[in-house]
Amino acid sequence: MIFLKNDEEIAIIKQSGLILAQAFGVVAKAIKPGVATKTLDKLAETYIYDHGAIPSFKGYDQFPATLCVSVNEAVVHGIPGDYELKEGDIVSVDGGVFYKGFHSDSAFTFPVGEITKEAKELIKVTKEALYLGINQAIVGNRIGDIGGTVEDYVSKHNFTVVRNLAGHGIGKNLHEDPQVPNYGKLGSGVRLKKGMVLAIEPMVNVGRSAVKQEKDGWTITTIDKKLSAHFEHTIAVGEQQAEILTSYQYIEEVFRI
Repeated sequence: MIFLKNDEEIAIIKQSGLILAQAFGVVAKAIKPGVATKTLDKLAETYIYDHGAIPSFKGYDQFPATLCVSVNEAVVHGIPGDYELKEGDIVSVDGGVFYKGFHSDSAFTFPVGEITKEAKELIKVTKEALYLGINQAIVGNRIGDIGGTVEDYVSKHNFTVVRNLAGHGIGKNLHEDPQVPNYGKLGSGVRLKKGMVLAIEPMVNVGRSAVKQEKDGWTITTIDKKLSAHFEHTIAVGEQQAEILTSYQYIEEVFRI
């Protein structure tokens, strides 16, 4: 079932998204070689609790952390730990905030120091694909318009989208209907309506689209061990354009990508 949100509820999700965006700004300042991924997690967790909110991910299906921190070939759901970031890594940080009864969800892929030309292109294309998908999130369009647009753009740059993971509706629950795949046929799927709130999240690989789950039961990696990037915004479907309810403002004050 798809739950439509009213203007007041969307405003609360935007407040949630602001706390998440500001937590990501704190994380961005800490990303450099030698920093353990668990340090990033603790920074975000502290910020979120200090601002009267709750980390959406911690305890979700027994996930042990506030952030998913996924390095290099890890696509999503990486568990923060003792791994120390290295020059040339790329690291995808995914987080959520629960505030006044509603969730927000966002992700960003960071360079660690100087990265390869290929890694820069992957990050650039994935971020651009996110915004192209968001541009399709208007009343009267369909879910396939979002995913089809993302996939078309990614394919033109000789990268692949992960096909067995998807974006989703979001609101009182972290994951709601409908699913928002990063592929699809234009003009197909659920029709978009005012009041729909979606987490749109391209996951893009340098190599094959195939992925696997690691032994920790959470981390998803590319099957060929090539790099993957992940960007995500929570948005509200609009009449003329989508409203982005999360923000990269505080990240982009630190990282110019």
